[in-house]
Amino acid sequence: MQNAVTELMRISPLADELAKLFAKAGYRLYLVGGSVRDMMLGRLSSDLDFTTDARPDQVLKIVNAWGDAVWDVGIAFGTVGVTKQGMTLEITTFRADSYDRVGRNPEVTFGDSIEGDLLRRDFTVNAMAIDLANQTFVDPYDGLQALQDRVLDTPATPQESFADDPLRMLRAARFSAQLGFVAAPRVIEAMTSMAEEIDRITAERVQTELSKLLLAADPRPGIELLVDTRLADRVLPEVPGMRLAIDEHHQHKDVYQHSLTVLAQAIDLESSHEPTSGPDLILRLAALLHDVGKPATREFQPGGGVSFHHHEVVGAKMARKRLRALKFSKEIVQDVSQLVFLHLRFHGYGKGEWTDSAVRRYVTDAGDLLPRLHKLVRADCTTRNRKKAAALQATYDDLERRIEAIQAQEDLDRVRPDLNGEEIMRILGLKPGPDVGKAWKHLKELRLDRGPLEHDDAVAELKKWAAENGVGG
Repeated sequence: MQNAVTELMRISPLADELAKLFAKAGYRLYLVGGSVRDMMLGRLSSDLDFTTDARPDQVLKIVNAWGDAVWDVGIAFGTVGVTKQGMTLEITTFRADSYDRVGRNPEVTFGDSIEGDLLRRDFTVNAMAIDLANQTFVDPYDGLQALQDRVLDTPATPQESFADDPLRMLRAARFSAQLGFVAAPRVIEAMTSMAEEIDRITAERVQTELSKLLLAADPRPGIELLVDTRLADRVLPEVPGMRLAIDEHHQHKDVYQHSLTVLAQAIDLESSHEPTSGPDLILRLAALLHDVGKPATREFQPGGGVSFHHHEVVGAKMARKRLRALKFSKEIVQDVSQLVFLHLRFHGYGKGEWTDSAVRRYVTDAGDLLPRLHKLVRADCTTRNRKKAAALQATYDDLERRIEAIQAQEDLDRVRPDLNGEEIMRILGLKPGPDVGKAWKHLKELRLDRGPLEHDDAVAELKKWAAENGVGG
């Protein structure tokens, strides 16, 4: 409550001013939902949500002259947007919607009471309000107690709530990750029994919730809730599928648990390994999905061993297929699948036996993903053997030093053949066509194998290749 008082005082001049405008027009105004929850947690943002008994056209009349900017794109759903002094406000008329329970779009019906409006909200921690006319707390569904207990429960029964909008089940997982709250037993029971209802939700909306979950400070509780309730079977089946494969190092219960540990370690490396960054969705997706190919490639070896040959190849294809189904952007699909494909490459490094050519190829194949690949590979070390873990990190330190040294000498970020296309055509007497591309590719392979060539050496190698392949005059 002290957090709420502090945060309310911070926004009170603006809120008071707006509340007085509504009172003058004969209406009530409430700060509501996530804004009240975040106020209690001491983390109120500059985006504020309000609700009122005024109808949308009346809201527009009240705020048009007051706001710095006003927009009405959500007015069909009862929402008017306003910006004022750098803050974004959304004011929504009381709602008492009904749902056809086929999709998730409600038949918008405006309500007449704050209690009715709060009843339709997703969770009790989001069903609290502050009456700004007298700054009284409105909590008909014990949201404050749930907030103190860090429990996610629903104002109505979970079955009613999730039947109205199945996306709320994914929101429960997301809030578990973002807020560290635990779903109430009846919520878990409803999520489990109603998991197939999530099929009513579009892939784009599912992807949005999953992305927010993964970008939370600790995604693990949210992922575990999805898996335990079988929701993940519907939206991200490759993740629970990893529970079928025993980790070959026998250091984790299964590959699923290993992958959650890798995800946590990758998140730590975002802020501790150069270059540091904020939450990185591509890295986190790659960490979670890097071993999804293991179940399909599992082979039992004589003596009780297990192998997963080429799981990175299979995993890259599986990751690409799933991310496309979830409507992620082409860039995210490509980058995540490439990281999954490359994550095992380092293990051929041994004790540093790679040639400079192999190091160049590692860098070139990773391209712009190299900083993420560094973090993913380091995060993938989950052995409990401290000596082994230290040795692996030291070996990767050595690889990074070699990369830095070669990059300093050769500018690996922009590896190109020693002759460009125009020079190739002039030397071999070619016109634009496939042979020019083949020659360019051959010279690039030489560049990767041997490093930069002197101009005369590059010309000699080009002519030698052309003679061997019957190219040119």
